Amino acid sequence: MLTDSLPFRETNYFSSLICDYLDENNDLKSFYNRFPKLENFKAQIEEKRGSFSSETRAVLVNSLKNQYASVAMSEATKTNIELLSNNETFTVTTGHQLNLFTGPLYFFYKIISTINLCTQLKSEYPKQSFVPIYWMATEDHDFEEINYFNFRGQKLQWNRKASGAVGELQLDGLDSVFKVFANQLNTSTNAETLKQLFKSAYLEHQDLTDATRYLVNELFKDQGLVIIDGNDAALKRLFIPYVEDELVNQTSFDKVTEANSCLNGLSGNYKIQVNPREINVFYITKDVRERIVETEGIYQVLNTTISWSKSEIQKILLAHPERFSPNVIMRPLFQEVILPNLCYIGGGGELAYWLQLKSNFEAQKVTFPMLLLRNSVLIMTDKQKDKLQKLNVSVNDLFLKQNELRTKVTKQVSEITIDFSSQKAYLDQQFKELYVLAEQTDESFIGAVKAQEAKQIKGLDNLESRLLKAQKRKLSDHLERVTVLQDDLFPRQSLQERNMNFSEFYLEYGDVLITELIENLEPLKGEFLVLTVQN
Repeated sequence: MLTDSLPFRETNYFSSLICDYLDENNDLKSFYNRFPKLENFKAQIEEKRGSFSSETRAVLVNSLKNQYASVAMSEATKTNIELLSNNETFTVTTGHQLNLFTGPLYFFYKIISTINLCTQLKSEYPKQSFVPIYWMATEDHDFEEINYFNFRGQKLQWNRKASGAVGELQLDGLDSVFKVFANQLNTSTNAETLKQLFKSAYLEHQDLTDATRYLVNELFKDQGLVIIDGNDAALKRLFIPYVEDELVNQTSFDKVTEANSCLNGLSGNYKIQVNPREINVFYITKDVRERIVETEGIYQVLNTTISWSKSEIQKILLAHPERFSPNVIMRPLFQEVILPNLCYIGGGGELAYWLQLKSNFEAQKVTFPMLLLRNSVLIMTDKQKDKLQKLNVSVNDLFLKQNELRTKVTKQVSEITIDFSSQKAYLDQQFKELYVLAEQTDESFIGAVKAQEAKQIKGLDNLESRLLKAQKRKLSDHLERVTVLQDDLFPRQSLQERNMNFSEFYLEYGDVLITELIENLEPLKGEFLVLTVQN
């Protein structure tokens, strides 16, 4: 593969908050612990080492072994789980929903960014060990967000009724999805691998958690990836003090509300990603995942008849911590309590809400992790790259809105000049002379000059616009080829990684896809990567 890259800001697909964070804007420094630079990990290691106990490590390792009991572990993954018992072993974590067949392509970029950062850290800090972690969002309940994946422009969707935590969903109906998917594949070796992967994951397991664990393990076991399910009674028992504080003191509401207010007060006009509730915990049982609310000392599970007094809910928490599920505000805290984690790798939206959480971590005396924007990638073939060159379009041009792209290409390839800047400059000079003359007479003449100036400038603008439209018509064939190419690389006028599934690329390249991504993704580089695949 050949590589190119451009700054995230220049893609126009990332928020001002994330771009300012990547630029280490001074206004944002109080919202994170340390910026993700290789040299900054030394202090992060020391801070996490001092706050993470051997007892927690023992619970973590035991839980992971139980979760992997029925999984064919690679030696690399088995070794990494054992290493977690050692006080000099730390994790780098990414998390994601249980999307059907991994969902959008950036799922791969998240995990590979995590794997590659661990490799880089081991090279820089050889006395420590670093384990890549994929956190399965098994307790989510947004089924509509995960029940499909796109393949060749078609939405392959799992249709069924769903309630409660998605990880516990039985896999009824996925045989129909498999048939639709399989019918669209050819008989190549790569196609057969995809069919078997889907079949083994979703037709031979009991629930979505087990299916996802199997699938991700098959894809990344050789790299030693460790998959963790936070919906685990032993792990949640470690989190009891923090859930109790949430129920009784509602600390996160106060701290995150305060942080949001501070963000709102900054000059960047940043969008607040999440707003806290008074209690940021769900109650979870079979087919139920509902918010807990408190009114005048009575705790109630919304949309149910379940309620307790303060002492009663504290007893339930001690007896059944697995029934208490953190929401988006509390889940990061849960993660950092149970893992010896140094860095969280996520997308722009994820990092935006993590930046709201640091003050709550400080109040809970939990080390706040470093925050790293995952790698983003545009994959193109060498044929597509050749087309770009023949059409006189740069890689950076592809990230423009389509109308802006068509306008820029028109001006680049047109045999006549479509820019009336020189004429406008000449007009400006003429009117400066007229204003000098007008100042020697009365105000009415000055008004007449202003009106004529506006009329003349508007006329030039209209002429420039009409000339541009005329040239676009003349160059329509060329522009159509540009448009088709951009549509192929940016489906639905959005990033490729947010729309396409890995299966389309795996069908063409097989295991080489993962190998090349591992070889080329540089998590600390901080730029959007363009990979050109050799046919």
